[in-house]
Amino acid sequence: MSLTVNEEDILKKAYARQKAVEEGKARKAELERVERNIALESQVGGNHYSSMKIQPIEYTMKNEMNPLQHTVIKYVSRYKNKNGIEDLKKAIHSLELLIQFEEGKK
Repeated sequence: MSLTVNEEDILKKAYARQKAVEEGKARKAELERVERNIALESQVGGNHYSSMKIQPIEYTMKNEMNPLQHTVIKYVSRYKNKNGIEDLKKAIHSLELLIQFEEGKK
């Protein structure tokens, strides 16, 4: 079946529009990825997280952990570069809170 010139133009425009939509979605996804990473690349008050290969917040968010789990990971991850033994004690305290919370569920 042969297309008329008008039908051919309509098809070309439809394909061009579809391609533009797909490219737009790809650009939007890339922009969202970049925007998410901007916050991870900056840090207020030091570099004890931003210097890590994987920041505690990235790990805990991707693994859907609760706030106490995050806090434990955060303190253990930074203790050498921030508050030393004090951060390890904070991690232990957070673990104790997590244990109490979990035991209270039973």
